[in-house]
Amino acid sequence: MSRICDLTGKTAMVGNKVSRSNAKTKRKFYPNLHMKRFYLPDEDRWITLKVSTSAIKTINKIGITEAINRFVSKGTI
Repeated sequence: MSRICDLTGKTAMVGNKVSRSNAKTKRKFYPNLHMKRFYLPDEDRWITLKVSTSAIKTINKIGITEAINRFVSKGTI
């Protein structure tokens, strides 16, 4: 199961873990992803997407249909 947002395309970022002695080792920062079901009223069906919390906030603001159309036009899907 990949850790990529289905709508925004967010993936893990790479950075450093810094210890108390200031030694740096590589680590990953994973996006905050959730499996969420959305209802598409124009198609009269449910879809399950793995989306980031920022994508959920966008969907709540503008609606699932408009959000999918925006992300498709941007080319992230």
